[in-house]
Amino acid sequence: MTEARTSAEGGMETSYGFRRVAEGEKQGLVNDVFHKVAKRYDVMNDVMSAGMHRVWKDAMIAALNPRKDSNYRTLDVAGGTGDIAFRIVEASGRKAHVTVLDINGSMLAVGAERATKRKLSENLDFVEANAESLPFESSSFDAYTIAFGIRNVPHIDVALKEAYRVLKRGGRLLVLEFSEVEMPLLERFYDEWSFKAIPRFGKMITGEAEPYQYLVESIRKFPNQENFATMIRDAGFSRVTYTNYTGGIAALHSGWKL
Repeated sequence: MTEARTSAEGGMETSYGFRRVAEGEKQGLVNDVFHKVAKRYDVMNDVMSAGMHRVWKDAMIAALNPRKDSNYRTLDVAGGTGDIAFRIVEASGRKAHVTVLDINGSMLAVGAERATKRKLSENLDFVEANAESLPFESSSFDAYTIAFGIRNVPHIDVALKEAYRVLKRGGRLLVLEFSEVEMPLLERFYDEWSFKAIPRFGKMITGEAEPYQYLVESIRKFPNQENFATMIRDAGFSRVTYTNYTGGIAALHSGWKL
């Protein structure tokens, strides 16, 4: 598909996939998507990434390298189902505490249920709130993580500034997100898979095709690696870098509050 990506100057706030919407309309539309797919969200991540999201998430946690320290606190945003939070807790030897924040109550309900089954509830709390207005004091967290969620936030620049605010001095931001594929042959295959196969699989697995049409379109609208890195720097972060995974299908962005 040839739909243009948004730039570092913005544009995602009025982009619902390839459809242009009013600035205040996007959040409600995105909420509806995740209410519809919450119970099968992680299954569909397997379909959308051919299982690779698990490898990428493990690499993200390896990069974070959470301390085995009961005072270590991470905020995982848009992480309702707990996929990243569980990994952080386990990697810390079940010492770290993770606050899972999501704007969508359906996603949080799935995560809380999974946490109970895994006997991880003592290390976690689940908060329903907006990434653009975090209900936490400044300098509260050692790390801020968000995986495959930042592109669904209408005002990404505001969310990044909030991330900077709630991090302690020396704290780290890690953002895992689908990005711009670097290899033409892989890009053509990926486009065919995304726009033809994923919505069909979504309908088969969840009974809904439209949410997955939005998800694959939102990937193509998201700023490329360099533009998103610029946005992270503009929010105040230092030592901003990114690492491409699987030819740029996904990228892990890192920044520090120094």
